[in-house]
Amino acid sequence: MVEELTMLLAIDVQYYENYAIVAGIEFNDWLDDEPTGIHKVIVSNIEEYVPGEFYKRELPCILKLLKDNYLKPDVIIIDGYVFLDGTTKHGLGKYLYDYLDGTVVIGVAKGRFNGISDEYSIKRGMSNKPLYVTAAGVKLSTAKSLILSMSGKFRIPTMLKLADQKCREKANKPIKRDC
Repeated sequence: MVEELTMLLAIDVQYYENYAIVAGIEFNDWLDDEPTGIHKVIVSNIEEYVPGEFYKRELPCILKLLKDNYLKPDVIIIDGYVFLDGTTKHGLGKYLYDYLDGTVVIGVAKGRFNGISDEYSIKRGMSNKPLYVTAAGVKLSTAKSLILSMSGKFRIPTMLKLADQKCREKANKPIKRDC
């Protein structure tokens, strides 16, 4: 019997003047310290940032990465919140979860959103500064355990840090921008 692999995908987006670079780091196990794939896409015509409606700007970028790279992950880990209050107020991750109709989405935020309690915080590595974990499609306790188990000695898990680094790498040559 062949064991079916799980596709995990850590995603981050970096915004520039009139475009964004989206990076997705593909890996198969929470303990992996090397990716199985690195995916990037440039998105033009991005929405302006509107407080309280961040998802309108970022969701199309993430969806373009998934579509253009034919990615169908079992779990997506985003740099941000699934629920802004932990349970009911939709954040980017919840909109992504609803759009993908059930793909597990785990949000890992570096800063505390107003109204989020310590129940959502975890501390990794030697850092005393917490990360805030919210999730859709999996229990909070499971999501927190999975993020704590991820590779990396420091506060930010290795795969999330790599996604951040890759989306900050500007293109060295022109790339067709078709969104």
